[in-house]
Amino acid sequence: MIRVALVDDQQLVRAGFRMVIDSQPDLEVVLEASDGTAALDVLSRTAVDVVLMDVQMPNMDGIEATRRLTEPEQSPKVVVLTTFENDEYVMSAISAGASGFLLKDVPPEELLEAIRTVHRGDAVIEARSTRKLLQHVGPLLGHSVQPSLPDDLTPREIEVLAAMAHGLSNTEIAAKFCVSEATVKTHVGRVLSKTGSRDRVQAVVYAFQVGLVRPQDLLGAD
Repeated sequence: MIRVALVDDQQLVRAGFRMVIDSQPDLEVVLEASDGTAALDVLSRTAVDVVLMDVQMPNMDGIEATRRLTEPEQSPKVVVLTTFENDEYVMSAISAGASGFLLKDVPPEELLEAIRTVHRGDAVIEARSTRKLLQHVGPLLGHSVQPSLPDDLTPREIEVLAAMAHGLSNTEIAAKFCVSEATVKTHVGRVLSKTGSRDRVQAVVYAFQVGLVRPQDLLGAD
């Protein structure tokens, strides 16, 4: 059973997510909190696997809560919930240790799959939010642009990194390059290692930092 925590200051949002999550035989919402301070308190006493974390909340926002929550080596995975209106916080949340981000209006089936994916140890970058959200946050990456990609990245690994930055899943990347998903997973693993990325989310950020993909490349991609 995957134990889930909901952290959001809107009770209706939490109720909606709880209804969707608790409908699944392998998922269970074990606690809720309305702000970061309360979340850290209850999470210190209750073990969970995945935390769905809102960004803008009173007392302590989701970024600081994520940073404190992910400091211990054995910590739950955090998925940041955001809207286009507060997208400027997403990069900070990822830097704080979040394993990905989802838009609050994500379809229920994608929310459920995201929880399972993060629990498996992968990161979540919902394709729609990648294409649209990074159009806004992309310019914020300019201050840390790297000179070039690592020299040991192969041409195919570079192609896979670019595909990841465009929001393609492993299945979609496999179809694009006519290879197996196992092969794609191998490429992704090597990309993470060679770019020094903690997870898939950081690899996508890295792709923007080095200029492999630009925010304007995603315009009109739906």
